[in-house]
Amino acid sequence: RALWLMVFSRGRSGSMKNLKIRYDPTVLSLLTANISSPAYVCYFAAACWLNFQRALALVVMTALVVFFTCWSLFQKHCGAKVLQLLTKRQDFFCRLLCVVLLGGLITWLVLDTGRNPKQLISLAGLCFLVLVLFACSKHHGAVSWRAVVWGLGLEFLLGLFILRTTPGIQAFQWLGDQVQVFLSYTTAGSSFVFGNTLIEEIFAFQALPIIVFFSCVMSILYYLGIMQWIILKISWVLQVSMGTTATETLSVAGNIFVGQTESPLLIRPYLADMTNSEIHAVMTGGFSTIAGSVMGAYISFGIDAALLIAASVMAAPCALAMSKLVYPEVEESKFKGKENIRLSCGEERNILEAAGNGAAASVGLVANIAANLIAFLAVLEFINAALRWFGEMVDIEGLSFQVICSYVLMPVAFLMGADWADSPLVAELLGIKIFLNEFVAYQQLATYKKNRLAGLEEWDGNRKQWISVRSESITTFALCGFANFSSIGIMLGGLTSMVPQRKSDLASVVLRALFTGICVSMLNACLAGLLYVPTEVTDCVTFLSNTNFSSTSYTMYTCCKQLFARWVHGQVMGGPRCLVLRRDPHVLGLQPQVDEGLCSLSRHPLSFTLTPHSSVSPHGWHPAPAGMAQQMGSLP
Repeated sequence: RALWLMVFSRGRSGSMKNLKIRYDPTVLSLLTANISSPAYVCYFAAACWLNFQRALALVVMTALVVFFTCWSLFQKHCGAKVLQLLTKRQDFFCRLLCVVLLGGLITWLVLDTGRNPKQLISLAGLCFLVLVLFACSKHHGAVSWRAVVWGLGLEFLLGLFILRTTPGIQAFQWLGDQVQVFLSYTTAGSSFVFGNTLIEEIFAFQALPIIVFFSCVMSILYYLGIMQWIILKISWVLQVSMGTTATETLSVAGNIFVGQTESPLLIRPYLADMTNSEIHAVMTGGFSTIAGSVMGAYISFGIDAALLIAASVMAAPCALAMSKLVYPEVEESKFKGKENIRLSCGEERNILEAAGNGAAASVGLVANIAANLIAFLAVLEFINAALRWFGEMVDIEGLSFQVICSYVLMPVAFLMGADWADSPLVAELLGIKIFLNEFVAYQQLATYKKNRLAGLEEWDGNRKQWISVRSESITTFALCGFANFSSIGIMLGGLTSMVPQRKSDLASVVLRALFTGICVSMLNACLAGLLYVPTEVTDCVTFLSNTNFSSTSYTMYTCCKQLFARWVHGQVMGGPRCLVLRRDPHVLGLQPQVDEGLCSLSRHPLSFTLTPHSSVSPHGWHPAPAGMAQQMGSLP
């Protein structure tokens, strides 16, 4: 009761001391008291005992609250002593850490690329892009190599954890699945307003309402102070390691969650006094990432949610590092070592007002996306028609904007790590992203992915219909950013409205920031190509037929998700089959059998069949009602 009263009527303040927020600890205190109560402990234990896989989200949330509670207690009682110890030996620890990380990186690269030499192409692409950015640097002699090395190092460590370690892969896959389930709740609102027929058949009613829902949720999180707290923690890590100033670091960290015009609002009172290098960092961060709201739309296309989240997180340190490489600091910043930086907070008086304002604010964004899609696709079709006409004059058939991009940007696509056969299609998508926008490019990438999952032939004459899983993943990273020419007006318009007196400074750095943002997305893709190795999933039928498995194992969950996806596309075992799972009294777990034809509860009284909780992914095993198999088709 006290928590709800606080949420609906509390006053908020967000300020920072050395990038540490002074927030009202009531929320954390109440959450801590709640999870330490005997009732919650019993509830938590019961949920985990009954079905650990189902209770995984509860485990994660509880672990986060416990971790941050312990961290707050540690900072309160031991933080000053530890900080004093580290300050005395800062140089020694920094040098030791650099030597260990560099040695470990070289050793790992030698061992890993020895097994898969194709990854060396992505490493060469990464080095090439860094050299290009250094060649374009505004002040070569003033480059802060600490910021560059630490930024790339943090990006590499994040990528290594997310893309190569089993806990990282499973954690981000699980997080991506939860985001998909969360976004699927949009259907409840959009189907009520537009009807089921429209949201199933028309793109605007299917994808764009997700932006409204996500914007509403983000506004609530900002009102509660949760987003500011998360952004401050991320920016503290970046500032301490890279040596950047508080304002630019906060803005770049905010870009992980919000868009290119929303993130600068966090530091709006300080924009007028920021140096050109700091302004450049703010712009680069905006160009290098995507907003959480449009990420939801891309996920609805079928783009891998885990890879999109990973790309957004990894882009932040890389954007800050490359910004300091291209436009180093040569002025004296007013915010270096700043003691108090206050975060901008909304003026909402309660959570309902915050939710309403967030939904209303998204209307302009939705209209802007819809208008841009109409305009850009129409312009693209006109350009292609004109190019075809000019090509036919000299007997060149099929000349188009995509074809030109496929030749011009094909070397870049190959250096990122895409397969040589896939490079023309990846180059096309890069061209669409840079010269039009990433929304159109992600739509086309989703089409290629659907073609692959549907089992279409790889080649239709001279035209490739889909690209490999590895190339899909690399392209997902390369397209993850607002760095396109249409974003220049959005960036300048948003920042100029906040600081009109800096209009000339903003215009002087925006093109350099755009180029840096484009290269940051490509660097992210190179790192994905260096680290990402598609995992071969065991054939589900073979796995389930020959293994005694636990119904709560992650392998079980992954296999069932794959089998369900294959059933949706009509590819399960080449024809109408059914998977029957019987409880074996002699072993802990489920003993599977594969039965030709359809199965039902009446035929196998002890059979268990797979039924998904939602249309997104299965979350467990449950008895199916009689006749479910006949209703659902090949795979119950």
